Amino acid sequence: MPMGSRATETWAPPTPTERSLREAVTRGDEAGSLDVLARGRLYVLTARVHADAPGYTAPLPSQRDKAARRTVVPVLTEGMLPPWHPEWVFRQTTLDQLAQAWPDNKWWLAVNPDTPYAAVLQARPAHRQAWRDAAARSAGSTRMRLITHAGGHLHGPVASGLALGAHLAIVNGLAWNLLGAAYEDYPTDVARLRSPWGVTQRAGYHRTFESLLATRLVGRVAELVLRTRRGLVARLGRTPSPEEWAAGVTTALGGRYADEDDLREAAEFRRRIAHYEDRFRADGVLAPDGRVDTLAAFDHGRAVNVVRLALGARYCDPAEAEQAVLRIVGPARQAYGSWADFSLGYLLARLIHFDEGDPEGMYQECLALHRTLTQDPASPYRNIPWS
Repeated sequence: MPMGSRATETWAPPTPTERSLREAVTRGDEAGSLDVLARGRLYVLTARVHADAPGYTAPLPSQRDKAARRTVVPVLTEGMLPPWHPEWVFRQTTLDQLAQAWPDNKWWLAVNPDTPYAAVLQARPAHRQAWRDAAARSAGSTRMRLITHAGGHLHGPVASGLALGAHLAIVNGLAWNLLGAAYEDYPTDVARLRSPWGVTQRAGYHRTFESLLATRLVGRVAELVLRTRRGLVARLGRTPSPEEWAAGVTTALGGRYADEDDLREAAEFRRRIAHYEDRFRADGVLAPDGRVDTLAAFDHGRAVNVVRLALGARYCDPAEAEQAVLRIVGPARQAYGSWADFSLGYLLARLIHFDEGDPEGMYQECLALHRTLTQDPASPYRNIPWS
């Protein structure tokens, strides 16, 4: 499979990594190039048959650069992966890992060979120490950021569907708008489907996707709590008092015959929902009289993530992945009236289910995610109509 075959499609840098790398190479800044490579993701091509073999560690690939009369190890940056192929996959690596596994002092490192975003680096021991130094400088510098791939889906129905999964893409430091050769990388995509989803083959992926599409995994009791309040608002013409809400939930759970565990769980969800909605209002992301009426966004957003993981794990192909992503758009639009509403539904679910340990840290992360998606001029939530 040709490395870098995507490069000639466009001269626009696919992601900020390629743009920064080209700038560093153009000015002859080798240390700057290493810093770019240390902060980004690097990928090595692997035959799927080898990647699936238990205990097998594929050696670094090499090829002969006849023009320069040297052997190189080719790697690709995150924006330069070629189109999806069923039998050729990619695994991530780092400058530090490359330095440790380097097979021959005479070989060179070729980043994005034969593309406008190429860098060729010597790999003798002193050079590999510089790789390690760059990796050390980049340690701890990873932060959440919105990444848009210039060659990915930018507008239209598929882009709308992929944007539903933008929260997780930002958290994982990945482009939000791709259905390509990998989500993170082949081993990780396979592992993330296995745990926590329990998916190890196509049939399991399809079952999980259908459950997420039907919002069966977001939590029965939490969704009942919100549905009860929504019904009370419609009947009373106002927001119910905490006591009215609690009584309505008890009735919805079966009155005096309600399961005690469900009642305790519902009471805790009511507390958390009210708490985080108050936080949202105080921080100006929810209107003073606003509410979050459903947590469906959490399953919709995770459904996009599962599709992208399944594509990376080769449990579906790109055409199947597109069709799956398109199926999520309609239910999401039925549940919410805007991108902002969808985002708050997703984040409220994340908070009330996973605020154990460091709830303040998670809240601040969720607030940053929401503001990025609703305020960044490059965000799909600013550039793609909700309906």
